[in-house]
Amino acid sequence: MKIVLLEHPRSIAPDRCNDIANTPLSSCLISGYVAGMLKSRGHDIEIIEGYLDRLSYAEIEDRIRTLKPDILGIHIVYHWQQDIALFNFLEKMKQLGQTSFITAYGFYATISPQAIMNNCAAIDSVIVGEAEGPFAELAEAINAKNSIFSVPGIAVRDVSCNSQFKKQTPIRDIDMVPFPVRTEALYRLPEVNILGSRGCYGRCTFCYVNAYHGKGIPWRGRSPENIEAEIKAIIAESGKRDFYFTDPNFFGPGQSGQERALRIAVLLKPMQIRFGIEGRVNDIHDETIAALVDAGLRHILIGLESGRDESLKRMNKMTTVAQNENALRILRKHGIEPNVGFIMFEPDATLQDIRINFEFLKRNDLLKNLAVTANVLYHHQIVLEGTEAFESLKREERLQLQSPGYEGSAGFRSPEVAVLSDIMRQVTNIIFSRMANIWSGRIIEPPGIQRRCSDINCIVVELFEYHLSALEAGKPFDAKQIALMVQAAEEEIDSSMHYSSTIL
Repeated sequence: MKIVLLEHPRSIAPDRCNDIANTPLSSCLISGYVAGMLKSRGHDIEIIEGYLDRLSYAEIEDRIRTLKPDILGIHIVYHWQQDIALFNFLEKMKQLGQTSFITAYGFYATISPQAIMNNCAAIDSVIVGEAEGPFAELAEAINAKNSIFSVPGIAVRDVSCNSQFKKQTPIRDIDMVPFPVRTEALYRLPEVNILGSRGCYGRCTFCYVNAYHGKGIPWRGRSPENIEAEIKAIIAESGKRDFYFTDPNFFGPGQSGQERALRIAVLLKPMQIRFGIEGRVNDIHDETIAALVDAGLRHILIGLESGRDESLKRMNKMTTVAQNENALRILRKHGIEPNVGFIMFEPDATLQDIRINFEFLKRNDLLKNLAVTANVLYHHQIVLEGTEAFESLKREERLQLQSPGYEGSAGFRSPEVAVLSDIMRQVTNIIFSRMANIWSGRIIEPPGIQRRCSDINCIVVELFEYHLSALEAGKPFDAKQIALMVQAAEEEIDSSMHYSSTIL
């Protein structure tokens, strides 16, 4: 069968530039894994990189008209707004007869299959969970003209237009999954993305990684030898030696997880590559990090989330502030300055929580780099469907749903925390907007930018401390005062940056 997989065009609204990524980074290889599985079953596969290749829907329509696929698969990447343009495009493809069957897959599709089917009649099915196995079985059923209602992991409409599906059993041994297909667009990225494991053994209340892979499904790691084989194949194909492991948790649990990571380090070292990873702070062990750095580890993202144990318990992080600080010490000992995940503003946060978080960040030298500072001094807890936090707030009748309903929010219990969050969100969005082209690499850093960033960093830290102290002292702020303060901060930031079109 001829099957087209579409990575659809998408954009991020300006007021979202300081928020979480559309989906976990591991989703970037979902289409590739689907393509790899389908190719192994003898199907003719084409991936259209609508986003990375910056294609318009008119250009995508021309491609699909030429290809005339039997199945059009859509990796629906989470949007904060209803994606009318995508749904209208799919309706048009159906009406023009450019494809006879459309299926959707991905994190958003897994969490909200009913909403997707309600909003787009052109979508015939939604794959719930890991996509490659169900997609292959779906293609085989369609090719044989069999019913798709019994295919595990495939949600379809019943006579009442409700989505119905049988749960799939995710693949336990992911060494058995064919390597993902990588497009030219993916190879143009600074690093080659690679997935060494699936899922996470953590149970953080704000995370929906395990809701995608399947509740109760444990973390599953590929064997070090299987990872080695894929990297060797990538080097042979592309010559690239910069990699990023998109696993939500590179390390497996316990001692066996450390031993596996050490074995990976042994196999990677002779290849002379550079790579990045993501992990939990309790998995940052001195011996393992030393071996990984020796093998080419150059950067890592760790989820600190808070500088207060009470907050970590509320998030069910299963880590402590002491472990956060120990992880920072170990990484810095081996020359790694980590990128950090941090939730400054959670719905139940108090001013005391915020103060303790702020002092933790200062004490651990995490407020000296503008890109990090702008993140950690604002980031609020995003409440997504499929997470424990979403369900908990819903039970408490505190959940406020946003269109199309995949994201929710909850007002802060503390009005003072709400004020500080509002100020910092506006100020940091200004910074992210001004620095977008530089931090994305779209333009070369202008002369003196590091000094300017250092000046702006000081402005942001001082502004946070000033308003936190004022709120602690009981000073009230109304909407007009907040607007004037944000305007003054914007003028000071632009003055320090020597605002010009070259930076924008």
